[in-house]
Amino acid sequence: MYTTIELEIQDSIANIYLNRPAVKNAFNEQMIYEIKDCFTHLSQNDAVRVIIIRGKGTAFCAGADLNWMKHIKVKDFEANLEESQLLSDCLYTIYSCPKTVISIVHGYSMGGANGILSACDIAYTLDTTVFSLSEVKLGLIPSCIAPYILKRVGEFAAREIMLTGKRITGKKAMTIGLVNKSFIDMDSLEDYLSHTIAHLKSGGMQAQRTIKMLIHQVVNHLSLDEARIYTAQMIAETRMTAEAQEGMEAFLEKRNPQWIKND
Repeated sequence: MYTTIELEIQDSIANIYLNRPAVKNAFNEQMIYEIKDCFTHLSQNDAVRVIIIRGKGTAFCAGADLNWMKHIKVKDFEANLEESQLLSDCLYTIYSCPKTVISIVHGYSMGGANGILSACDIAYTLDTTVFSLSEVKLGLIPSCIAPYILKRVGEFAAREIMLTGKRITGKKAMTIGLVNKSFIDMDSLEDYLSHTIAHLKSGGMQAQRTIKMLIHQVVNHLSLDEARIYTAQMIAETRMTAEAQEGMEAFLEKRNPQWIKND
């Protein structure tokens, strides 16, 4: 189905692998389209609870593919705008996905790759991973990814890494908030990831979708006064759902809710 990514679904977990290891998973127009399409379909798949995006080979993603950049360089404004809009739409599709999205970042995360990881709910990396918003070194700007970088690290940390284009490693990326956590090795990361997934599976799936919608509205659309009304309505509506009724009843009866599998 896809040529630049691979999709594996097992036990309600979808793993998306960026799959151009010969070029360190550098993205081109086809990969951007396939990532967007894959997230669109997974968002509608009720059998999937968590989406994990990773890279095959030695790197998460080296940013934009050089051959694609050569191709873009000779295009006119309208063609450039069309391809840039595709990247913006792809990142927004990840950011607005109703499922929990986790990125696993290793090796290198260069340029636009940082937009992909920043659009995810959770990002984990290794201490040795190299990050750079390297666009400025090419006379370019990290434009489409900027909204998500700014959400992750804030204005002034973003100014430093965008204006300098300097390289940082996993621990520094964690310190500034570009990723949630950095690990000494992949075994440690995978172990922590397993615990995170277990926590996610212990929560109500509908509640998690609603939490993402709640955050999206409060952060991006509502004034504080509007949020005061919206949030009261949201919790009142949520309490009436079958999932919440089951969860509260299970708590009072000191048992697991029905969505938790009992081994």
